[in-house]
Amino acid sequence: MNQYLITAFDSTNENALDHRMNIRPYHLEGVKKMKENGNFIIGGAILNDDGKMIGSSMILQFEKPQELQNWMDSEPYIQQKVWEKFDVKPFRVANV
Repeated sequence: MNQYLITAFDSTNENALDHRMNIRPYHLEGVKKMKENGNFIIGGAILNDDGKMIGSSMILQFEKPQELQNWMDSEPYIQQKVWEKFDVKPFRVANV
């Protein structure tokens, strides 16, 4: 499987955290499905110095690049513009 590191940062407007929290249940629902399907390896929120969520980091895996694109096309944090910018890089989890 092809693995990917996703690093994403939320919008910096004053309502960013509220917007994230409103969309979060839909995001987590999708992550749970990806975990069941073996696509989700690990992930979580990036926090600021005050412990508030300001972004996300995930390691995902897919058989085909189109599956990655399908995820991006349906990910609520992307579609609802919670993530202001995100980066996807090929990745390989160490086998230790």
